[in-house]
Amino acid sequence: MSWDCGLKYMFSVSPALQPGSMCILHDKEDLSRLEMVQRLAKDGCRFLQNHSKSPEKTCEPQTDEGVRVCVRERGYDVLILQRVSSERPALSATARGGGREEARNRRYVVVSGTPEKILEHLLNELTLDDDQGTTQGKESDTLLDDFLLTYPVFVTTSDLCQALLGHYCAKRYRGKEDRKEALERKRKVLHLVSQWMSLCKDFLREDEHVKLFTKTLYRYVLDDLYEHPTLETDVRELQKLYQLHRRHTVDEYSPQRKSKALFHQLSLKENGLQSRCAHRESKEVLCQVYITMDSYLRVRAHAEVEAQELLQAVAERMDIPQGELVLVAVTYPGGRLLLQPHDRVFSASLRPVGRLHICRKDLGEILNPFTDNSELQQRTARILSLNTWDVAVALTNFDWTIFESIHEQELVYFTFSRHAGSNRTVVLELMLQRCNEIQLWVMTEVLLCSTLCKRVQLIKKFIKIAAHCKAQRNLNCFFAIIMGLNAAAVSRLSQTWEKIPGKFKKLFSELETVTDPSLNHKAYRDSFKKMKAPKIPFLPLLLKDITFIHEGNKTFHDNLVNFEKLHMIADTVRLIRQCQKDHMGNGITQKSSSEARAYIDYLHIIDNQQTLFELSHRLEPRA
Repeated sequence: MSWDCGLKYMFSVSPALQPGSMCILHDKEDLSRLEMVQRLAKDGCRFLQNHSKSPEKTCEPQTDEGVRVCVRERGYDVLILQRVSSERPALSATARGGGREEARNRRYVVVSGTPEKILEHLLNELTLDDDQGTTQGKESDTLLDDFLLTYPVFVTTSDLCQALLGHYCAKRYRGKEDRKEALERKRKVLHLVSQWMSLCKDFLREDEHVKLFTKTLYRYVLDDLYEHPTLETDVRELQKLYQLHRRHTVDEYSPQRKSKALFHQLSLKENGLQSRCAHRESKEVLCQVYITMDSYLRVRAHAEVEAQELLQAVAERMDIPQGELVLVAVTYPGGRLLLQPHDRVFSASLRPVGRLHICRKDLGEILNPFTDNSELQQRTARILSLNTWDVAVALTNFDWTIFESIHEQELVYFTFSRHAGSNRTVVLELMLQRCNEIQLWVMTEVLLCSTLCKRVQLIKKFIKIAAHCKAQRNLNCFFAIIMGLNAAAVSRLSQTWEKIPGKFKKLFSELETVTDPSLNHKAYRDSFKKMKAPKIPFLPLLLKDITFIHEGNKTFHDNLVNFEKLHMIADTVRLIRQCQKDHMGNGITQKSSSEARAYIDYLHIIDNQQTLFELSHRLEPRA
């Protein structure tokens, strides 16, 4: 059995402990928690001081990192903890008692454990403010955040809901639990649930288990209002957070109100729990419409766009009458679906119904807009006429609308391949796609420019745009442009690069230094760390860091969750949250010109590497 009390994790318990048996406390200071000692004493436990240390070492302070505690049940390890020093400000000795406060300031963090015991320890470690109901102590806040960000790795949402209901309702302590302890336990559960819903509601909105859980928990809290009136604050927080609406007021739940028929009547507002995902659906998505077999027009559209709207936008961009075109979705393997005018282009998970192609209605052939040399000249002239700062602003604004909607948990789902094909990682995938598209767009524009002097001007322009993106703290787009210019199909154009002025070559070399992968991208990491938030990181590198943590550490050790690994992952994905914050009002978005926005919203991109190399060799054949 395990002792469920204030210091249960600071000692080892025999799996078959009977009244009158002995357990050992490892530290002299642990005895200061008399409340726990008294509770165990009632059950017949005796306490012995550990004298295993040699006399000459007893005076040497042991580092927190060296102290680990293992909790066993029925002969098996269920929780392994490591002692740390709390950073919470200490209260006065007169208020708490010197020894008691010293013990409180020495806390334990999870190394590994079963999901149930990790949750139990988390609730034990939460220390709520008496007035605000908020947590005190950096360690408990970090543990809570780690748990909420990574729990999908080791427990299902349904099991977590059941465990939380069990902790809220059950009397966890042996013997009688007084009202103060019961109230504290309930408030801790409610605080955890509140933090969970605030952090992860994007992924919980449509979960039927969560809907049932919120209703059940809400009813339990209403049941407890008479015995614990202070829970009224938590009730209002639940109403605010879940958009719950009670048909009856708290006053109706008085002891004189005996009618059970009117009890627990509540409803979930249909417009409640508006997540970033739902908000995103009412905004914009990126749509790839192929105009040849190996090139596409990237169109910015709203998520509920219909085939005729998309067809009209592409026809206007290509200066071809809409009546001559049809939109075809190519499905795998090899199927073709002719989209009708009012057909939705995107599914509910924000994924296209297939690979979209524009075809001529009469011939059924895919268009080839790159055969007309006059059209190519117009494309080059158009981008050369745009101001480089305006183009960088338009790129940054576009990227920020995507990046600010990314949830940290998307990186966890993406790394562990959970819920593949669902909408849980759609925004992250969109940002990764955006990085790849910018790189291909740079290559496409340079390689489609047949005139040497204009090609030189294009490369100069892209170098300046990359510098502006870095100045605007958009490192994702900055990396993409530099990688596009460094791609083999572009970098091999020796005659073109020879014409680049010296100052632009020097600027490009300085920018390349930031993308240098040596020493684990030290140059980039140092530069990015100095930038103030909000800022857009280079997401492929962030995913690489998480993947290294994932691949280099086991998720489970002897059937215990390796929570040290999950803490490292949570600490890494929190970078997303830090980059999205804007405490000082340093907004990343700026007003851009309409011409630059119109150009960025519709990009011609060739995504076939062989085609790009053929264009490169056509411009500058091999010697």
